[in-house]
Amino acid sequence: MKSLPEDAADVSLIQPRRGSGLIRNIAKRYDLYLMLLLPIAWYLIFHYGPLYGLQIAFKNFNPAKGIMGSPWEGFGHFVRFFDSYYFWRLLWNTVSINLFSLLIAFPIPIMLALLVNEIRSKTYSKWLQNITYIPHFISVVVIVGILNVFLSPTGPINMLIEAFGGSSVRFLESAGWFKTIFIGSNIWQNMGWQSIIYIAALSGVNPQLYEAAKMDGASRLRRIWHVSLPGIAPVIVILLILDIGHFMNVGFEKILLMQNNLNLESSDVISTFVYTTGILKGEYSYTAAIGLFNSVINLILLLLVNRFARKTSETSLW
Repeated sequence: MKSLPEDAADVSLIQPRRGSGLIRNIAKRYDLYLMLLLPIAWYLIFHYGPLYGLQIAFKNFNPAKGIMGSPWEGFGHFVRFFDSYYFWRLLWNTVSINLFSLLIAFPIPIMLALLVNEIRSKTYSKWLQNITYIPHFISVVVIVGILNVFLSPTGPINMLIEAFGGSSVRFLESAGWFKTIFIGSNIWQNMGWQSIIYIAALSGVNPQLYEAAKMDGASRLRRIWHVSLPGIAPVIVILLILDIGHFMNVGFEKILLMQNNLNLESSDVISTFVYTTGILKGEYSYTAAIGLFNSVINLILLLLVNRFARKTSETSLW
């Protein structure tokens, strides 16, 4: 057996160079790396590039002077927002809509996927999937238009209420009904599309597990609880983390279309306030500070939930 060379230069000769190996791999599969250029450029230009403009949240931004020429303000915009009379209303509306959506809307696609998976007839299964998928492809503007027609004082819902002896209800002009209508219509529009990934995950569960559970006398509900749900648990955890990662973000377009002066108490959220105050009124620095506060809350929630999921279920984003 030959002895290893004592000279460090000789030792380095027998060790592979990582840099040269990476270059060879890139040269060998250059076509795959070229495909990465477009998404990398997209992220750099539209995601990381705009981070330069975050500094206007700490300045009194003047478009004529530019970002660098605008005077420094510090944390004044944040203090103004926290001390404003509408701060708690905006925060509560944003948090409550997302919290109720998470508690009510998140489990429904899972239950729909389980239902589709348990239907033995392929015809009925495909029919159910098509019926639930269709609303996802309807424009938000059309969805709000449908709500206006069905929930208007002379619409079919109120006609049905009056037929049973009730009085007409102005649903879209009532602050008390806004969150119910918004969350309910979101469930109807998105549950079919969101169930696709769960259906795909269920197709990967080993069929022998169902057979073994059936041989042990497990009922259908028991098989769902002990086989189906554990089989898709990692997917559920990942999607839950992603949902909580944009917890403070609400469907801006739909809320803005449904919003009016009569339901403003329940419909005014951070995203719509940023639009009306920042874009329409031109208070760019103030609303940039509000948007930065919103993003920081999302980041903190994402880190906390991801860490909790990694410790409890050993499934996380990183």
